[in-house]
Amino acid sequence: MINKVGQIMVYVNNQDEAVKFWTEKAGFTVISEEENDLGMRWIEIAPSHNVETSIILHNKELIAKMQPELNLGTPSLLFFTQDLDHLHNHLVNKNVTVGEIVNMPSGRVFNFADSEENYFAVMEKSE
Repeated sequence: MINKVGQIMVYVNNQDEAVKFWTEKAGFTVISEEENDLGMRWIEIAPSHNVETSIILHNKELIAKMQPELNLGTPSLLFFTQDLDHLHNHLVNKNVTVGEIVNMPSGRVFNFADSEENYFAVMEKSE
């Protein structure tokens, strides 16, 4: 049986720009970066080093050539934060495209776009 989500693959057009966005604007950390002999490079990022689930940034063009049958669309990700207002203000101050905070039945939430205009959501949730 599956017992946890290990890594989420996100296919991007520009890996360097994606890393820059996630580390400099969203506060993520690069966990590892590898490249194989075929020129395939993958970069593992996460909010911190002590998380169970991380994001792998892959080169969309290269993956499309290697495995054309894959769906390379951006997954719909929902992140959690303990301080939604602080994160919202932080992203606004970093010139990130950010939506308004909305009250949903499950809690307060807003969305934001990365440097390739992929949208993600954040919900306020205490641990």
